[in-house]
Amino acid sequence: MTGGPLVVLVGPMGSGKSTVGALLAERLGAPYRDTDADIVAAEGREISDIFVEDGEERFRALEKAAVARALADHEGVLALGGGAVLDADTRALLAGRPVAYLSMDVEEAVRRVGLGAARPLLAVNPRRQWRELMDARRHLYEEVARAVVATDARTPEEVAEAVLDALELKDA
Repeated sequence: MTGGPLVVLVGPMGSGKSTVGALLAERLGAPYRDTDADIVAAEGREISDIFVEDGEERFRALEKAAVARALADHEGVLALGGGAVLDADTRALLAGRPVAYLSMDVEEAVRRVGLGAARPLLAVNPRRQWRELMDARRHLYEEVARAVVATDARTPEEVAEAVLDALELKDA
């Protein structure tokens, strides 16, 4: 497949997609884009507000459209929201692309996110809900990924290097 992103990052909230994505873009001499940021910019409000005011279904529709646009017209490094892989059409669009799944365990999630931050899907009993989200999503991340890169106990720089190696990409 030609055109489209050089790298697409998927994974759960807090896995480092934004941080690692920016590092990868710098190393590859390419632009960085985050579909969650695209949604916030288009809607003029935070994702948590969209969830509260319009519901998850509306957010997922916005997310699906944002991902499709980004996959069609972005040629740099692209980070997708944690739930983007829930949509079958989105998974189909990711087929054959250079997708890296940034994985982490629940203890790493607690360390990074605290699981008490403003995360709409983790409002009650965040540790259990994070595990349930991962049980529902892990196989979808793995399905779309060309490479799985563990982020546990690694610096963002180490993760970026592992992504480059796993996808056989060269620095700019």
